[in-house]
Amino acid sequence: MKISFKRTNGPLDDLIEEIMTMVNVHHPEIIREMLVNALKIGQENDYLADLKMLRTTMKEMRYTSKMFGPYRDRKKVTIFGSARTEPEELIYKKCVTFSRQLVRLGYMVITGGGPGIMQAGNEGAGADNSFAVNISLPFEQETNPVMENSGRSITYRYFFNRKVAFLKEADAVALFPGGFGTMDEAMETLTLLQTGKNPPIPLVLIDREDGSYWEPWLAFIKDTMLKRGLIAGEDFGLFTITRDPFEAAQIIHDFYRIYHSSRWVGSTFVLRLNKPLSAEQVKTLEEEFSEIIDPGSSLQQIKALPEEYDQPDLVDLPRLAFKFNRRNYGLLNAFLRRLNSF
Repeated sequence: MKISFKRTNGPLDDLIEEIMTMVNVHHPEIIREMLVNALKIGQENDYLADLKMLRTTMKEMRYTSKMFGPYRDRKKVTIFGSARTEPEELIYKKCVTFSRQLVRLGYMVITGGGPGIMQAGNEGAGADNSFAVNISLPFEQETNPVMENSGRSITYRYFFNRKVAFLKEADAVALFPGGFGTMDEAMETLTLLQTGKNPPIPLVLIDREDGSYWEPWLAFIKDTMLKRGLIAGEDFGLFTITRDPFEAAQIIHDFYRIYHSSRWVGSTFVLRLNKPLSAEQVKTLEEEFSEIIDPGSSLQQIKALPEEYDQPDLVDLPRLAFKFNRRNYGLLNAFLRRLNSF
């Protein structure tokens, strides 16, 4: 039997409807499509290893949504850094201070759930304000004692699912010194921000007291990538380097002073705001950042568009909408910093 996403499957469509009614699902149109998709995979793919991967991915992402869902109204900061950092090291203590300050400012913390910087992040925030998104490894990655009985911990089999959780749930990312994994997470976050595949968020790189980790990295980026034209000067607006944990926390907090969040609705870029702007402030933004606004477009203060009602908790926020050129994401960050200055 050939299965279609359209309602042309006869008795099968009736059975799917009956199953969904029996278990009382939310948003049945979406669930129906997921069920049909699962059946089509079963028809099209007889390679067991592929099916196991798809099954585990669905399970892991389902639990991710279940764990984070009740905390949707709390902004969260993902902290990356070395699993090998010892508690007596200054950078460990700096991470404890940083995450403690985040909680004072109203944020929750997400870490990889292991030892080192991850444990420092959970320790500073406390179990009640922390999440642990761990990975099953043969070494280094037992869930740290802060989070092991917290009820807000998940251990992933696949790195790619864990990566989705780290960024999907994050309103900011903080990077402490680390190894290959930290570099991977730094570059992936930068890539997603630079290409617009992740909404704008603050990215803060927190260095050692002597500036011996991120500052040499910055010199490499400038001397090797920028000079060869492999990145643009505006890309340096995507991140901030600091040695001060209090400054790092304040940079994140200031990013959301007026700006709340954003999304695309078709070709329109919609910024959700914590408070409306004056006409004069909108005009100032339009004049100072005309480069990122498509010709013929302008900044418009609007109410929620019909397509945005899939996020009912955000419907009442004021909005600023325009046709963004989808290229200058470093300048977009500068635009948001200017917006937050009003």
